[in-house]
Amino acid sequence: MPKLDTTVPQTARIWNHLLGGKDNFAVDRAVGDQILASLPQLAENARLSRAYLARVAAYLAGEAGVRQFLDIGTGLPTANNTHEVAQRVAPESRVVYVDNDPLVLAHARALLTTSPEGATDYIDADLRDPERILDEAAKTLDLARPVALFLMGILGHIEDDAEAKSIIDRIMGRLAPGSYLAMYDGSDTSEANNEAVRIWNISANPKYHLRSAARLTALFDGLELVEPGVISVTRWRPEAGAEDAPEIDQYGAVGRKP
Repeated sequence: MPKLDTTVPQTARIWNHLLGGKDNFAVDRAVGDQILASLPQLAENARLSRAYLARVAAYLAGEAGVRQFLDIGTGLPTANNTHEVAQRVAPESRVVYVDNDPLVLAHARALLTTSPEGATDYIDADLRDPERILDEAAKTLDLARPVALFLMGILGHIEDDAEAKSIIDRIMGRLAPGSYLAMYDGSDTSEANNEAVRIWNISANPKYHLRSAARLTALFDGLELVEPGVISVTRWRPEAGAEDAPEIDQYGAVGRKP
């Protein structure tokens, strides 16, 4: 397991601070607070992005009928984790989480709760090693049946579009027809967001890279986009009463493998 370094700000811990969590250190809070000074709404954006993940998980386990989930770049436990949402809709859902952050790994047991009918597992691995991820995930998931791949807020750590697309294709290529890719990431739609990421990248590890909506859409090439396509996460199938939520600079989408 990687050594826990409390002197270097880490993405998962900064995001945990923005979500109001306590699984972070002074260096993470310092960077998070500096970012919030530039983009005060980022804490709310973090909450709205998490709400998007929950809506996607509920849609896939419900309307789409998916019973298997592979969540890469899990981050620290918070409310409405993927397995909690999926198993609330379909208790037999099987969920595999993947991360390589030491503090996230230290909290793995908090994620390893499951409904009696389902299963939850955890893998220590890097997104850039999809073959190992899939080999390990196959111990819990049946890759011959549809799987929902979650890449929530993680592809921004891959600067090169071709590399990001290659990772997606290598994973989706081994998943059964009827599988889904669900993701969101930061977009370069505002100067404030660009400035916040600039501050983030001065201190935080790993660095983060914004993409335009067009570049995010290209990552879904070969998949069938679920309506409404690539859009601000607050506009993706909002819950009743939340239709007027403001657009934010986090864009997401869901695509289905034919």
